[in-house]
Amino acid sequence: MSERNPDRRKALPDTIQPRGRGARSNVSGRFEPNGYEPFDDGWREEDGDPPKLHTRIHAEHPKRIISRNNSPDISFSQSINPYQGCEHGCIYCYARPSHAYWGLSPGLDFESRIFFKPDAADLLKKEFAAPNYRPSTIVIGANTDPYQPAEREFGLMRKMLPVFIKTRHPVSVITKSALVTRDIDMWAELARQDLARVAVSVTTLDRKLARDMEPRAATPDKRLKAIEALSKAGVPVTVMVAPIVPALTDSEIEPILKAAREAGATSAAYVMLRLPREIADLFKEWLATTRPDAADHVMSLMRQMRGGRDYDSRWSVRQRGTGPYADLIAKRFRAALRRYDYNQDRRPLRTDLFEPPERDGAQPRLL
Repeated sequence: MSERNPDRRKALPDTIQPRGRGARSNVSGRFEPNGYEPFDDGWREEDGDPPKLHTRIHAEHPKRIISRNNSPDISFSQSINPYQGCEHGCIYCYARPSHAYWGLSPGLDFESRIFFKPDAADLLKKEFAAPNYRPSTIVIGANTDPYQPAEREFGLMRKMLPVFIKTRHPVSVITKSALVTRDIDMWAELARQDLARVAVSVTTLDRKLARDMEPRAATPDKRLKAIEALSKAGVPVTVMVAPIVPALTDSEIEPILKAAREAGATSAAYVMLRLPREIADLFKEWLATTRPDAADHVMSLMRQMRGGRDYDSRWSVRQRGTGPYADLIAKRFRAALRRYDYNQDRRPLRTDLFEPPERDGAQPRLL
């Protein structure tokens, strides 16, 4: 582990393509003063396998841990991301462009330069203790996965969840990692008071496709087993069929919902593939190298949903798209929910049980 490096220049050459990573390049971020273009000098085939790319972890010490939004198409207003960047390396991850704000690439830097917040639990207690704090469900992992590989070492979730338990504050998590079952005792304790929900993302049941798209995330089978374990422990589970990738995973909507329902999921949601900013070029590069035969078809369907463009950022349409293809996906999804008897019980988690922690230096309560 190393502290945050003040030198934010690119850590990797643009043309490196290490195995076990999602991005095929390390293109310059949009805020960098200099741009880079890969150049093939003709020696790459003779150089053999590319060097192994090691993940570097940096500590970050923000003043606050809770992020807030007022987006009209997001169902929550508060979130926490204990990690920035994600070693899962999902090629489609909508959080990739955020690495550009650090002077790093949304490509390979995003999945190999990880920032973590060691003070997350203490910051959470401090914000909960603020006199003007009003509780509402906090979603952990709305940007990057809080149960990514670095969590095995740093255990930030294991430190934050007791804060939610002690204050009886509602919380949910979005993950594609089986590591969430490590904390099943705490998730179950919160769920018994209607204070918790877990959302598990299942993009595909095809192991080969999952390995190519999400190289360091849990296998589809492991995610289904996590859903089953959480459900048996009394934790309400939502399966996220997200993202649906046209021509690659759209045929799996019904099989995923069926498998997740059999594992114990009680509600489900989906999001269509989004390609904002640098993700469009990264994803097209990935298609060209891993699914060249399907590349044109995938992008044609994407543009049919996005008004002829790679992406449409408008509220209320960015998550689902528009047009005949998007409408067909929505109809299929609704029909599958009925077929597999999803009850879609998405009642808000309780906020009336919240008990703020003692503020530092405050007079202790008598009762």
